[in-house]
Amino acid sequence: MSADSLLTLPDSASLALSIRAKALLFHDPRSLAVLEQVERVAGSDATVLVVGETGTGKELIARHIHKRSERSGPFIAVNCGAFSESLIDAELFGHEAGAFTGANQSRAGWFEAANGGTLFLDEIGDLPHALQVKLLRVLQERQVVRLGSRRAIPLDVRLVAATNVELHRAVEAQHFRADLYFRLSVATIELPPLRDRPGDILPLARHFMSVCSGKLSLQGTQLAPDAREALLAYPWPGNIRELENVIHYALIVCRDGIVRAGDCRFSPLGFLAPAAAASPAAAAPAAAAPDPLAALERAVGDLMDARHPQLLQAIESLVVHQGFARCRDNQVQTARLLGVTRNTLRTLLKRHGLLARGEVEETEFEAA
Repeated sequence: MSADSLLTLPDSASLALSIRAKALLFHDPRSLAVLEQVERVAGSDATVLVVGETGTGKELIARHIHKRSERSGPFIAVNCGAFSESLIDAELFGHEAGAFTGANQSRAGWFEAANGGTLFLDEIGDLPHALQVKLLRVLQERQVVRLGSRRAIPLDVRLVAATNVELHRAVEAQHFRADLYFRLSVATIELPPLRDRPGDILPLARHFMSVCSGKLSLQGTQLAPDAREALLAYPWPGNIRELENVIHYALIVCRDGIVRAGDCRFSPLGFLAPAAAASPAAAAPAAAAPDPLAALERAVGDLMDARHPQLLQAIESLVVHQGFARCRDNQVQTARLLGVTRNTLRTLLKRHGLLARGEVEETEFEAA
């Protein structure tokens, strides 16, 4: 495996809350085609839009673009869905002392922090409409004005944005500005879901086995033939991050250094992925959107017919884990997404072993 065929995260605990996929491997022909496109785009200063499902490795693509660009400044990753609408303006563009209640001192925003480097805006589709206007102006004028200031600060920042939604549909619904969409999509990288690049599944599984085995003090662990078949047959709705979790658990429970199919704990709703989580780039424009609740109702009925053990606990665990991951381990955002109180959410997080991860909020991070 060449150095360019595997992308991994820097070994930094401070990145844990902002990353979903920790490794991206290019072995399948579709992945190799993506890598070739990324290499061509990276050498320019063009704004890049990375499109793909959650957990496919969009931030890893952005990091690789930054590395190949040879820009001297830092790489800064920001999740547009992790901040409230009242905070994200100051987070992105900075503020002066006294600009709003609680602004006791001046602070640079993420654009200034990334000066000379690359700014990665994940979940760009969640950006409030008013800030879309301001972002467009920053991209056009290459300068930023902090809240409470009239002084423009010149910028030399390359922008890479990512989304797991179909932005062109958001434009049609007037939820996203068309002019900003065209400004962002100068170069578009479409990252296929893991189920559409099966040649990457087993190499990625072996990579995660190598990484996790070291942490668990295991040696020589292997995949049994039935485990390989199970991994290839599963549709991976959570993509690479889900694969890592499945391998980690399998290594904990496996015996005699052999991971068997029975050691792989798959999501009970995983078989819904091909119908309900089609790639944004591959979706037919004229196709009617599936009803997620109807699909869920059918899936629950199938699971009941199959007498799935501990069904309610499995479904509750899936909802809590998916919601917490989608909100980057932010308790406030997760409670709002699930429609529960903060105290109820903390009870659920504790029940499913996630409370320790949620003690640190995304909003506590300072700009570098």
